[in-house]
Amino acid sequence: MHFDFLILNFLKMVLTIIIAFISLIGLVVLHELGHFLLAKKFGVRVDEFGIGYPPRLIGKKIGETIYSLNLLPFGAFVRIYGEEGEGQGQGSFNNKKLWQRALIIGGGVISFWIISAVLLTLVMFMGAPSVISDEEVGSFREVKVQIASIAANSPAAQAQLKVGDIVMGAKSLTGQETNFDQVGQLQSFTKDNEGRKIFLIIKRGSEVFEVSLIPRVSPPSGEGAMGVALVRTALKSFPWWQAPIKGITGTFNLTLMVIDGWTQAIKNITQGQPSGVQVMGPVGIFSFMSQVGELGASYFLQFIALISVYIALFNVLPIPSFDGGKLLFLAIEGIRRKPVAARIEQSITLAFFGVLILLMVWVTIKDVMRLL
Repeated sequence: MHFDFLILNFLKMVLTIIIAFISLIGLVVLHELGHFLLAKKFGVRVDEFGIGYPPRLIGKKIGETIYSLNLLPFGAFVRIYGEEGEGQGQGSFNNKKLWQRALIIGGGVISFWIISAVLLTLVMFMGAPSVISDEEVGSFREVKVQIASIAANSPAAQAQLKVGDIVMGAKSLTGQETNFDQVGQLQSFTKDNEGRKIFLIIKRGSEVFEVSLIPRVSPPSGEGAMGVALVRTALKSFPWWQAPIKGITGTFNLTLMVIDGWTQAIKNITQGQPSGVQVMGPVGIFSFMSQVGELGASYFLQFIALISVYIALFNVLPIPSFDGGKLLFLAIEGIRRKPVAARIEQSITLAFFGVLILLMVWVTIKDVMRLL
């Protein structure tokens, strides 16, 4: 029986990893699709739309475009005629108006925001993870009590509880078991058992286990007997006509949240303080996605939406080798009334691409060391 449980958990973990991997690849494919659709819209020739990176496994030419599936499954690409300055004829990217070229390049960035809005719309319709009060009633699902923060050196910290843990119930020394779906219930139970050992029933991901601790009789000011801040959470659904509005506003709010976080990080650095930002590469994101996937579809889709917003904002930064860098060169062209020489643009882009590769290697090593 125990062996069957381990096999089931292993299969569930593998499935979660596969879904996380496909989701990351899907984000890149849809990003390139944004470039592809706008290039087609403005009559620019697209030589190839590829999923994965060469060498090519299979490919089929439809019209003027080769649609290919490639060996290295780490993204996607679109080859637009004239984008690298190699052509000036009909159907060339370089032959289009400045605003059309800007939209073609910006289409990839815009696609990330569209993806986020669509995913959050699904989440709002299915049930969005929300914090609710003990008094709230309504069409909620998966109502639970979760740990929002843990005080240092508290009984909860010594018991190795973690933020996000679900407190399903508890047992006293008498063996009486109580289940919780309200914060007040757990607080009352804790107060009744101050100074005595209790056993909390914790759910962390797909794992359920017991943790023992002794609630303090006289905790420090601002801390409870266990030393945790608790929230009541649930999946809150919205009607189909309201879900898209919530999805769009949710994407807007996520965008503001990320910008605010970056602004605060820059402010901290200028003041000689730690940035407070943890840099995470593909390995770290992939690992975190796998963990979030265990919480359920709504949490997973919400996290993918957040990743989409992060990539959109990062990609729009005026850094050569990113879409924002290409838009910067177009802005310079608009000011100078003539394009930057293709040789100069390619040299600058290549140099920044090399720096980016080194940065990605460094971040990946940090991610792997963190996971070990």
